[in-house]
Amino acid sequence: MDKIQADGLPLPQRYGAILTIIIGISMAVLDGAIANVALPTIATDLQASAARSIWVVNAYQIAIVVSLLSLSFLGDMFGYRRIYKYGLVIFLFSSLFCALSDSLEMLTLARVAQGFGGAALMSVNTALIRLIYPQRHLGRGMGINSFIVAVSSAAGPTIAAAILSIASWKWLFLINVPLGIIALLLAMRFLPPNSARSAKPRFDLPSAVMNALTFGLLITALSGFAQGQPLTLIGAELAVMLVVGFFFIRRQLSLPVPLLPIDLLRIPLFSLSICTSICSFCAQMLAMVSLPFYLQTVLGRSEVETGLLLTPWPLATMVMAPLAAT
Repeated sequence: MDKIQADGLPLPQRYGAILTIIIGISMAVLDGAIANVALPTIATDLQASAARSIWVVNAYQIAIVVSLLSLSFLGDMFGYRRIYKYGLVIFLFSSLFCALSDSLEMLTLARVAQGFGGAALMSVNTALIRLIYPQRHLGRGMGINSFIVAVSSAAGPTIAAAILSIASWKWLFLINVPLGIIALLLAMRFLPPNSARSAKPRFDLPSAVMNALTFGLLITALSGFAQGQPLTLIGAELAVMLVVGFFFIRRQLSLPVPLLPIDLLRIPLFSLSICTSICSFCAQMLAMVSLPFYLQTVLGRSEVETGLLLTPWPLATMVMAPLAAT
């Protein structure tokens, strides 16, 4: 077992394992993008306002952000393969629940569960790649992972447009069911276990709660600002976020194995890249959520046209990402 962990998996098993990662990450990334195109249609079908229907997207993103660190830590404790398999199961059933939803509240709740499943997949996929590929080919595995994320982001609007041109928005989620079953079967057969640990790190529940509150309130406040919510409410959310965030950071500095390694922020280049990534993510999310409403409601574009018009943005990201990394 130790030899396998050090040298990666043998070739037949390696192909099955990386295929499992590809399917899982593709589903998680795609479901963060395809719902944007269908938001106006979902709002009309479920008789919801544009402001309320945005929570179909927000619920998924918030669930991922608030649980990503905790699930990554649990992967260290209980095994990356186990967390990945649980993530596939949650993602599969929540996708079915999304398709069966007949109200915005049901759909939003299902999207929260789907976000938790997606976070489980995203939190351990890189760690699994380190177990799948031998050290000399690790760059190849990471490159495949980055390429799949970029392609899934780029293909999201186009895939959504193609599905919506022949079926209802429910099929945006139903398509995950057969893919999830295939990925789960592959995971049970091919994914490697963690190497044995002499001592498991202790999961700090207060840190997990404070992490969820800090990042959840931040995204909720930003979303509220974009939707024109009262400034008093937004200010209250930011104030609570700052207070909780202060105690969260203080607690991380006192733990031997923190949930969030704050000491890394002392590296100037790392801190700058994190701040840039956060600002870029927030700006892109605001634009990608609002553009479908503008294109379909104001300009009168169809769902298919909206998907095609949104495609160049992530497509350019896919092309530029490898160049930016060099």
